[in-house]
Amino acid sequence: MSGVTIYDVAARAGVSIKSVSRVLNGERNVSEALRGKVQAAVDDLGYRPSLSARGLAGASSYLIAALVDADLTVEHWRSGRGNDYLSRMELGALMECRHAGYHLLVELVDVASPNLEREMLAMISSLRPDGLILTPPVSDCSVVLDALDQRGAVYVRLGAEAELSRGRRVYMDDRRAAYDMTVHLARLGHKDIGFIIGSPRYAASRLRREGFETAMQRHGLAVRPEWVLEGDFTFQSGLECGARLLAREPRPTAVFASNDDMAFGVLQAAVRQGLSAPADLSVVGFDDAPGAQFSAPQLTTVRQPVAEMAEAATRMLIAIAQNKSDASVERVHQVGYTLIARESSAPPPARRAAAN
Repeated sequence: MSGVTIYDVAARAGVSIKSVSRVLNGERNVSEALRGKVQAAVDDLGYRPSLSARGLAGASSYLIAALVDADLTVEHWRSGRGNDYLSRMELGALMECRHAGYHLLVELVDVASPNLEREMLAMISSLRPDGLILTPPVSDCSVVLDALDQRGAVYVRLGAEAELSRGRRVYMDDRRAAYDMTVHLARLGHKDIGFIIGSPRYAASRLRREGFETAMQRHGLAVRPEWVLEGDFTFQSGLECGARLLAREPRPTAVFASNDDMAFGVLQAAVRQGLSAPADLSVVGFDDAPGAQFSAPQLTTVRQPVAEMAEAATRMLIAIAQNKSDASVERVHQVGYTLIARESSAPPPARRAAAN
């Protein structure tokens, strides 16, 4: 219903405007009976509080701000491939925001900006969000954390690996997930495994490399330095690293890329060199991007539950905002992952030939 005001809600509920305001702002010491009356009136009338009214001093803004890396977001946009991590993060946060009557704003952050502190303080002052979701590598940027702490902002860090005592965190075990994927290749019979590292700006890149190297060592497999190359989480870097790996003699029988976009690049590099996956080369990734199910062949990967992580972070922030306290809200939340074996991984050629 358009044009519905707080006065209409108060009249329908048979309570004062102040009582409606207290309920809508999530104040404590509001009786369940009053809360029920006001919520019923809000639902009946389809009332949505205006952002301008919510921005008044002392009121909740009903805004959650998600801070994302500007560089990688722009790089994906320029390549025309989009940013799957951002899309899934937005979906998870939006679903939780919608359920609670909140709005989500996404802000690009350049962690290398010389004016980062000033930019962060200005953003907080202008938006006055009830909470912030920090995505990698913003979640590990000390300048950002200092600015937020200076203003007393409430935030949850996704995938953080530095200064773990600061703020709240939601994470998955990247190191263990990469370990499991490497073990998957080893159990298929691969001994010659190449690895493409992600951008060094992200803590996940280091963790996934550590998981790969630990699994190789525990299974008695050599990590050949010439088969470990650095990408930047983009398709183009996967294409270039894949071409370099496959041009070597001997070449690896499997390549583990630190994300799906780079794995797609490796698959394309294989096609350009007349190789077929998985007949000549197994390729695996990390993330379970939407394209993983539709690539040719379908990509074996680790499903990273980005939407669930964002949903959990948003739920934590809203709980703090509505209760006006953070004492009962967990500080660390871990989510699980799933290794999904699809068509792109199979035993190496020599082992298949022996089996036949």
